[in-house]
Amino acid sequence: MPAMIQSAGSKLASVNNPPDAHEAQIIRSWNTNAKPWARAIQAGSIRSRQLVTDRAIVDAVSSVAPRRILDVGCGEGWLARRLSASGIQVTGVDAVTELIAEARRLGGGEFHVQAYDAIASGLWRSGPFDAAVCNFSLLGEESVDALIGALGGYLRETGYLIVQTLHPVAACGDNPYRDGWRPGNWSGFGSEFRDPAPWYFRTLESWISLLRRSGFELIECREPTAPDAAAPASVIFVGKRCGAEQTDPF
Repeated sequence: MPAMIQSAGSKLASVNNPPDAHEAQIIRSWNTNAKPWARAIQAGSIRSRQLVTDRAIVDAVSSVAPRRILDVGCGEGWLARRLSASGIQVTGVDAVTELIAEARRLGGGEFHVQAYDAIASGLWRSGPFDAAVCNFSLLGEESVDALIGALGGYLRETGYLIVQTLHPVAACGDNPYRDGWRPGNWSGFGSEFRDPAPWYFRTLESWISLLRRSGFELIECREPTAPDAAAPASVIFVGKRCGAEQTDPF
């Protein structure tokens, strides 16, 4: 897939093409579960996040010392609030209106309802940012390919992309270790969660390849692990923009 969308015609085609059924189901699921998700985050009831992954993403962002960041898939804005307390200016985007409304209510940044395809096509205009952060917010296949390919155009020439996602080795389970759609579940989240979103599994090699062909040099790979855990809770990729390989989407 091309790293950037090159023409106005292709921009409109990208936005107007009907979404993949899996991609559409992801959006439906998050609209359905927006309220319980916001409650769970604010109550701190997701154990893995409290033990390791929340602190891990804050530390990873802080390590590149950004002044202004784009939080992609910001949800109800917890990361923006945490980072803004350290003096970082945060712009958050999410496709779920109810989550953005909650983020605005709680404050800590500037928040916008934006679908990933609008960001990928350049129809949304903002930046430049020192870093873009995707914290467990990259669930799709083509939508993620296009988004990552376009994010460099929203960054400064030496900007960073920081992605935290499920560790492929730990999350593969008994399935074959190859890219493909997997069914979601809300195991451990409580009875108020329903209609789980599918997600697109990528191997470590596939994640690294996606970053590289999208114009990012991988400068660090972190594997946050909870105390006494047998496997990592997640993987964090820290990429730096290769300015010469990027085309501004605007």
